Amino acid sequence: MLDVQMLREQLPAVRRALARRGVVVDWERFEALETERRQLQSETQQLQAERNRLSKEIGMRKGQGEDVAPLLAAVASVKEALERNEARLAALLSDLEAFALQLPNLPHPSVPDGASDADNVVVSEWGCPRTFPFPVRDHVTIAEQLGGYDGAVAAVLSGSRFAVLKGEVAHLHRALVQFMMDVHTHEHGYLEVAPPFLVLEEALVGTGQLPKFAEDLFAVPRSTEATLYLIPTAEVPLTNLVRERILEEEELPLKFVAWTPCFRAEAGSHGRDVRGLIRQHQFEKVELVRIEHPEHSYAGLEELTAHAEAILVKLNLPYRKVKLCAGDLGFSAALTYDLEVWLPAQGRYREISSCSNTEAFQARRMQARFRPAGGGKPQPVHTLNGSGLAVGRTLVAVLENYQQEDGSVVIPEVLRPYLGGAEVIEPVVRRS
Repeated sequence: MLDVQMLREQLPAVRRALARRGVVVDWERFEALETERRQLQSETQQLQAERNRLSKEIGMRKGQGEDVAPLLAAVASVKEALERNEARLAALLSDLEAFALQLPNLPHPSVPDGASDADNVVVSEWGCPRTFPFPVRDHVTIAEQLGGYDGAVAAVLSGSRFAVLKGEVAHLHRALVQFMMDVHTHEHGYLEVAPPFLVLEEALVGTGQLPKFAEDLFAVPRSTEATLYLIPTAEVPLTNLVRERILEEEELPLKFVAWTPCFRAEAGSHGRDVRGLIRQHQFEKVELVRIEHPEHSYAGLEELTAHAEAILVKLNLPYRKVKLCAGDLGFSAALTYDLEVWLPAQGRYREISSCSNTEAFQARRMQARFRPAGGGKPQPVHTLNGSGLAVGRTLVAVLENYQQEDGSVVIPEVLRPYLGGAEVIEPVVRRS
């Protein structure tokens, strides 16, 4: 959440920054709420001063034996006015908070201008896309020939945008999870966490999915208790580990990693990537989250992004690093790098990881702070997150980049220990 005090004191700068994102904001409503708040607070302060004056006069006149009934009546009238003002002021502050909760984060000054992903900037590329001496198959065709993918059964079970993985394809998928988790915990120093897959509304408000993006979530209503939500990403429970906490400065940074399933309604994506594993309602992801000191958060973002890149390098998958333009930033992000892996069947790079610094945006919503070592008022931490990586899309990239003409798939060397030393997954021989 943006700092409401910043909105009050630096409104022109905030408006310019959000205009870079292309968002439409009802600034007239904000200014109307603010005008009423200022007027009401001024009236309230005057009423409080009048109440204090009357109280002193009552005490003085009582001491002199004078009649104070008229003064008591005046105090009662002031009290009623104060109660009305305080109730209205509480409602106004609630409206201002609701207004602020709908605003996205301000883009970092280094974020390039632009309206869509067409304006994103390629920062670097790694690896050379492989050329094939045979017609390239997509991941669905490859996985079906390996006996490891069944979309029809998934549709019967759950509807569209689900998949059933089987046999060695399912084993390869599991190997990717174990490999990623081992690298991030053993080599990169992240603390492994096994979080809940269902969270309360407050957790999603904290990371910015609610209230604005409710249609993208799967809600699980309960008759007698608060609604729970299936997590859209492990970013939600991992970041909320520091919710309503005051950390000591020396505790920073905190580095968390988790494997979880993720659940997204994919509202607004109808007709896009309907075939296969690219865009599903349920998928798995290894997520990295860092809780950083504000002075070190951008160095932390570079390191987090490098940790996600390391997985692609170890798998020998060609990719590129892209800085998102202002119009393509996620709601909570101040700066984001996307990692895009090469998919031969599509002949283009596709996002496989998004690594973002949200600065204090999520921390303010969660009331997550740290106490400076030298003393002073607690300050909001900075929160960072990134996929390290999306498992399904990594499986897609492995199947397509390591496919062979006979329908087999070579297993990347780093994954072989997780598959019993196997080097190749052979296609299933179907009986005629």
